[in-house]
Amino acid sequence: MSTGLIGRKLGMTRVFTDEGAAIPVTVIEAGPCRVVQVREDQVQLGFGAKRPVRASKAEIGHAARAGIDAAPRVIRTFALGETTPEAGATLTVEIFQAGDLVKVTGRSKGKGFQGMVHRYGRGGGPGSHGNTRHRRTGSIGPGTNPSRVLKGKKMPGHMGDVRHTEMGLKVVRVDSERNLIFVRGAVPGAKNAIVTIAKQNGRSRYA
Repeated sequence: MSTGLIGRKLGMTRVFTDEGAAIPVTVIEAGPCRVVQVREDQVQLGFGAKRPVRASKAEIGHAARAGIDAAPRVIRTFALGETTPEAGATLTVEIFQAGDLVKVTGRSKGKGFQGMVHRYGRGGGPGSHGNTRHRRTGSIGPGTNPSRVLKGKKMPGHMGDVRHTEMGLKVVRVDSERNLIFVRGAVPGAKNAIVTIAKQNGRSRYA
């Protein structure tokens, strides 16, 4: 069986425990996903369906070999679990249960061109006494030696819109009727963004 699913981030809300404590959660619509291909230690899953006019012949043929009518909109590969599913099988959120430790991968929100203060959390310059460099970079290089800006120097530039994996998240609730997974905390991506959620083997440095 696959160790993960493909889904969409629906947004954030909160759920309450029996003791009345509020838990911030991200709601993910995960699956149902069709098994497109099974390899030695990996399984390829498809999510959604492309219109035939939008799919290439290769994509349609790849899906047809698994007995799937339409080419999936999104294809991702996951590690193979204890059991091996058959091509064409359907996987749902039932592979997860409350208390599971998972990792969620998505593409973070794009922030455009940002300065040092926003991009890296730098303190900026003094706020008074005639200073005009409140949020500027300041000195970027040494003096005479080596007389150049060192590689890797943190500078203003494009922020966000990168692939990011959030680890150490815990499944709070699984709604199999609506294909929803409630994960504690925030995950990368905007609303309706495509994400992957996979079981995490062991604890991470975050949890």
